[in-house]
Amino acid sequence: MALTTTSATAPTMATTHRPSLRGERHLFSASDDAIVMKQIQGTHTPDGRDFDVKPLMRVVEDGLRRASPTAVVTQHASVELLEDKGHQVESIELLSFTIHRIASEISYKCSGSGNDAHATTVGILHLLSTFDWDAKVVLVMAALANNYGQFGLTAQLHAVNPLAKSIATLKQLPELLEHIEVLRPRLDAVNNLIKALIDVTWCIIEFNELPPEHMGAETPEMQVALTHIPTAVYWTIRSIIACESQITGLIGLGHDYISATTEAWELSSLAHKVNNIQGHLTKQLDHCRRNIKEKQHWEAFQALERLFDTTHIDNMKILRALFYSKDEHPLIDGVTKKRVSVELLRRKIVMLFISDLDISHEELFVLVQIYNETHHGGQALERRYEVVWLPIIDRHHPWDLTKEERYNRLASDMPWYYPNNPSMIDPAVVRYVRQAWRFDKKPLMVVLDPQGKVVCPNALHMMWIWGSLAFPFTSIREEALWKEEIWRLDLLVDEIDPAIVQAIRDERYICLYGGEDVNWIKQFTSLLRRIAQEVRIPLEMVYVGKSNPKERIKKVINMISTEKLSGYWQDTAMVWFFWVRLESMLHSKMQLHDKSYGIPRHNHNHGAIVPGNFGHSANVPGNPGHGAIVPGNPHSGHEVPNGLENDQILLEVMSLLSYDSGGHPWAVIAHGSLDLVRYDGRKLLECLGQFETWKDRVEFEGFLPALRGALEPYHTHEHCTRLILPGDAGRIKERVVCAECKKPMEKFVLYQCCND
Repeated sequence: MALTTTSATAPTMATTHRPSLRGERHLFSASDDAIVMKQIQGTHTPDGRDFDVKPLMRVVEDGLRRASPTAVVTQHASVELLEDKGHQVESIELLSFTIHRIASEISYKCSGSGNDAHATTVGILHLLSTFDWDAKVVLVMAALANNYGQFGLTAQLHAVNPLAKSIATLKQLPELLEHIEVLRPRLDAVNNLIKALIDVTWCIIEFNELPPEHMGAETPEMQVALTHIPTAVYWTIRSIIACESQITGLIGLGHDYISATTEAWELSSLAHKVNNIQGHLTKQLDHCRRNIKEKQHWEAFQALERLFDTTHIDNMKILRALFYSKDEHPLIDGVTKKRVSVELLRRKIVMLFISDLDISHEELFVLVQIYNETHHGGQALERRYEVVWLPIIDRHHPWDLTKEERYNRLASDMPWYYPNNPSMIDPAVVRYVRQAWRFDKKPLMVVLDPQGKVVCPNALHMMWIWGSLAFPFTSIREEALWKEEIWRLDLLVDEIDPAIVQAIRDERYICLYGGEDVNWIKQFTSLLRRIAQEVRIPLEMVYVGKSNPKERIKKVINMISTEKLSGYWQDTAMVWFFWVRLESMLHSKMQLHDKSYGIPRHNHNHGAIVPGNFGHSANVPGNPGHGAIVPGNPHSGHEVPNGLENDQILLEVMSLLSYDSGGHPWAVIAHGSLDLVRYDGRKLLECLGQFETWKDRVEFEGFLPALRGALEPYHTHEHCTRLILPGDAGRIKERVVCAECKKPMEKFVLYQCCND
């Protein structure tokens, strides 16, 4: 059956008495030039018919992998192959004639002398002109599987099947198999080339499987691929012809041809070329897939944006979008540890606890306590809100056993809901959380109302300050709570230490102090205790450390304990909670003032901390103890927003945080809850050292009023106030006033490495 070939000239193969590849070595580069590629493209006139080539290719691959004539097949194995029902291809009836025709043409061309591989390849492309590129190559691969399969089947079964033995005798295969060790390099070369052909064919098929809505033929990535695919198809078919030439040449030829080794080298060269083509196509395929993923993620992100901008009758669409809608039970109940559906959260207030896997022990411990007080106490029956952990995993690093163990340890301590499989959280959700809710490292608690609407972008500050009293955790509730608050010791310590709460009720004098200056601590506690004894006032002193309590603070606590200087909090979670509540008060107050006075909230790069903390400072020289300080964007020219300088709670909180940021010791001395004196530790120590000069006023005014009056001379205009707060650069306040002089503070960039 003749194949129509092109009239374009191609180099003619040398005429020999057996098929050879040596004469076409020079075609390895010539056939890739523009003329030959134009010739190949000229054979391609698809009629639009489309069929799934993957089932056929699976049969082809299976057949080619089993077809090696060196494989040994027993009677039992042959029965197993006959019973294999995996080779059912619906389209095979429509394609079997085409496959048979191609197989016959290849066998015919490879059996004669002077086989022109290029002309045969172009002829086959003409025969398959109406098929797509992936179908062309699969059909020719099917023809190879047909011919090579017959050869291999006869060789494998001739020892156990009489018919196979007769056919093998006609093909002189027994004599051939006697020299199998001599033939092994050539057979290995054939098998290696076939493996390369299978790989490149699957690669071509996968290009056709790319979704056209994301990777159409007009996209730049696909246009690049489409210029390479015809070349890949050409060399695949041409290599198939080389394999067929080898198979045909093995039948009925003498020992001299059997012992020839040059053909194995030719096949290896073709395998190398096909592997290179497959490598280039694979890189382009990976590039296309990455672009498709990016487009799909962007579309999913936009869909999520639209979802949150839409009013819903309940929260189901939102929750399913956040927690993998394809899974009917994507969550685990933290109490029962059983998988549950998001249906349990329908029309409930849902608080999304958003974090990575680096949650501090203190943070999780305190949050669990607050949650349990609401859900397992007297209000447990109400179940007024539910918490769901939304872990944000860094996808730039693979999900490994270490991360899984870390995740499971954290989840085991959580009494609320959490995902069964955190890696199934859609990248679009992660992107939305980072961009819309501005999650970086610090955990968030985003509150959704029963309709799935965000009513508070971060309720953690409210939870740290007021606990469940802040329910339903909306910005309106936050504002209402602040209107009811005044500066008092109860607000400062909450219920962190029951002993302090009792001391407040008993109207004893209470002194809270902090810092890490050991000499100051020894002098201050000794002097204040002596004065309290002299004026006969009941005094309780408690050391509250510093923010981010680490080893240095633990050493200070051990020293205080050993020398019995005062009370202290042995549990670092209590120290952490004291300071995080102060930071939360500052954040909440600043947010409230920004909202009340319409101050815009912009994102700026200047003044940002990378990573971790961000700093605000006034007249601060370079301080080696706190890292390098770089001037940012000073705001000394701005007016102070009305109300900020008159907010006593805000100013007191800023003062305490400024002491902590500057490394200064400090103390708050209170009588009951409402009468408080807060001061810089060094000045307070100096004032107490002059007690003899003002102790007479104590009898008439009381201790705190007398102390307050004695401190007035120590209040000077010269000061250097520093405020460093943990947070992200995007949330840096545009205006922060000094707690001492009420003027706007300058903004600096702080890079800090604190290896405690």
